[in-house]
Amino acid sequence: MTIDIAKQFSRHPAGRVPSDGPDNGERFRNECLVPALLAALDSAPKKTVVVDIDGCRSFGSSFLEESFGGLARVPAFPFPEALKILSIRSSKPHLQIYKDAILGYLDDAKARAAI
Repeated sequence: MTIDIAKQFSRHPAGRVPSDGPDNGERFRNECLVPALLAALDSAPKKTVVVDIDGCRSFGSSFLEESFGGLARVPAFPFPEALKILSIRSSKPHLQIYKDAILGYLDDAKARAAI
């Protein structure tokens, strides 16, 4: 299962919350990422959810932290299990910094959740 952020959400994702604009991290997390992860976790066998960041021009740190680090703050969300099936994909060298940031936000959330 793949989520192509540029094609399925926005080429210009930005902001943390709705007041920051329509393409914010909270909306992406709640409308795209969480439903995909829950569907993958419910599948047998469990599928991997690949988030493809290639078509986006850039990302703000607030968008990335809210989208990915924010998974640990979703009530009753199976964060530890979701981490096992989540993968970030980027084939463009200039986007590697964002992939690294996403992985860092996931690691920080994991540490805060004491998993």
